Amino acid sequence: MESTNIILNGWCVYQIIQSRLQAKTGFYQSGGAFGFRDQLQDTIGLKYIDPEIMKKQIIKHSKQQFIEGDVQHWWHEETGRGIRTRFSDDLLWLVYLTCEYIEFTGDKTILDEQTSFLSGKTLENGEMDKYDKFNVTDEKASIFEHCIKAIEKSLNFGENGLPKIGSGDWNDGLSNVGTQGKGESVWLGFFLYNILDRFIPICKERENIELADKYEQIKIKLKKALNTNGWDGRWFKRAFMDDGNILGSMENDECRIDSIAQSWSIISNAGDNDKKYISMESLENHLIDRENGIIKLLDPPFEKGKLEPGYIKSYLPGVRENGGQYTHAATWVIIAEAILGFGDKATELYKMINPIEHTRTRESSNKYKVEPYVIPADIYGANNLSGRGGWTWYTGSSSWYYKAGIEYILGLKIKNGFMSIQPCIPKDWKEYNIKYKWKNSFYNIIVKNPNGKSYGTEEILLNGKQVENNIKLEDSGVYNVEIIM
Repeated sequence: MESTNIILNGWCVYQIIQSRLQAKTGFYQSGGAFGFRDQLQDTIGLKYIDPEIMKKQIIKHSKQQFIEGDVQHWWHEETGRGIRTRFSDDLLWLVYLTCEYIEFTGDKTILDEQTSFLSGKTLENGEMDKYDKFNVTDEKASIFEHCIKAIEKSLNFGENGLPKIGSGDWNDGLSNVGTQGKGESVWLGFFLYNILDRFIPICKERENIELADKYEQIKIKLKKALNTNGWDGRWFKRAFMDDGNILGSMENDECRIDSIAQSWSIISNAGDNDKKYISMESLENHLIDRENGIIKLLDPPFEKGKLEPGYIKSYLPGVRENGGQYTHAATWVIIAEAILGFGDKATELYKMINPIEHTRTRESSNKYKVEPYVIPADIYGANNLSGRGGWTWYTGSSSWYYKAGIEYILGLKIKNGFMSIQPCIPKDWKEYNIKYKWKNSFYNIIVKNPNGKSYGTEEILLNGKQVENNIKLEDSGVYNVEIIM
């Protein structure tokens, strides 16, 4: 608990703000560009600090959407130049963050904010990307309409009923899986399902019933495809390649299992109930390396096999995406364990990948080799490099690590102006405290676990009085909250 306390009380937030949002640079990557998916996700953890940061980021990024619905993968604000690509997940993060913002704050006015588009030559057949300075349109649309354009552009399904992967999904290294326009992504299917699930109520509230019904039907079909064509018997597959080869299948010599298809089957709530538990058990057996304190992205790494998924194969086995820990994905594993109610597992893994735990002794520090106070983008996972830290500072993993700790382990959840505490902790944690500021109000929260539970609450007291449901957040005042598990 000591290392969790240290990393959550300052270091994660400092890393997000200084390295990701203000400098946009780090020792291993000094690009200075805005990444569409990257800087949006960086604000996920900061919603607890100041949700206005998230709102401003959403508005900024909406202006980098092309009139056709796709977006710039990254851009330099100083020059106005950026890159148009066929990455299949970038555009959807705009919707994901918009839903996240609305659910957290209850502020739906963001949907009516009017922002411009970009215009320019679309990518030709066989063209994977184009770096250029694109024009800003006079035409503007609401954030709601920007979100619809992103979703509609993503409704491009292959023969297995799953969304096409393009030149990569979240994993940029899978750059050759769908370049011919046939490859499909299982992970992207779960991600899209989650977005549709969260956006449908927004459509209904705005009385766009026809659109809500359309997305509901797509969601139902997508869930079926994920749990049939996407299922491999003991875990979910990762992707279907243009040539029909499969990634993430037990028949594979390389990339037999990939973590994010398993974790997002739970995060999205699209996985069938039995498959969720079976796939997470498989993930634990194949991808958690307790000896080196890492959660691998995939295993075995690509090396000499027949599959040619893209530039991921150019990394040494166990380095970065190619079979190392990609910390971004490792946090999703922890979130999935917490959603399932496995408090002991979730907190064990959360502590295990904390950089402080990698540097407790001279021996471990010599192996880890990087800063003990910064969430690393990756940790190597094979051969003599196992356990060595990779890129530090400039990684969106810090934001997800913060969210995982605050929201899914300590259990502080804010939704539509109400607060709930839903701990997912080890049975031997007896008590912990959270001090939380909302606008000009202060909440002193104490969680007590007298019965050695991992999950759930029995009693909620607000200033000494029992509360039946969630606690309405006030704009000012001091409030004492006691939770009995």
